[in-house]
Amino acid sequence: MLAVTDHDTVRTTTVQLASVRLLTEDVGGLVRFYEAVTGVTARWLTDDFAEMVTPSATFAVSHVDRVAFVGGTPPRAAANDSAITEFLVDDVDLLFQQLRAELGDALQVVQPPTLMPWGNRSVLLRDPDGSLINLYTPVTEQGLDLQRHRQPQVLPG
Repeated sequence: MLAVTDHDTVRTTTVQLASVRLLTEDVGGLVRFYEAVTGVTARWLTDDFAEMVTPSATFAVSHVDRVAFVGGTPPRAAANDSAITEFLVDDVDLLFQQLRAELGDALQVVQPPTLMPWGNRSVLLRDPDGSLINLYTPVTEQGLDLQRHRQPQVLPG
């Protein structure tokens, strides 16, 4: 929270993560993948921009041309190898089984479901464009405590 003072007036500004957007050349393919991951049906705002509204934030996908107005070097689709998008899920093992059944050999598994040292059961995948995603469920007291200190205060189950 940031407090801004203007003489006798104090305003408080809270910054909240509202949305994450991935850029792609294959909007339909990436939307289908993330619909399977989130369980949310995408809302198409245009033919090249869709969003999935989850309880904590909006996850959006658009064609790279949608942001071609960015000056300098324009963004490139399928070029992200420096970030991991993480999704808190009710049951990572169940979701992993469902994704394997739905996506078959197209599901790119980097790390199968594994208990992490901080108490989350986690599976690391790549989406169809190669971006890393982590699906996790807190399963130990340490993992649950870690989640209790995060926003949103949503615990699986």
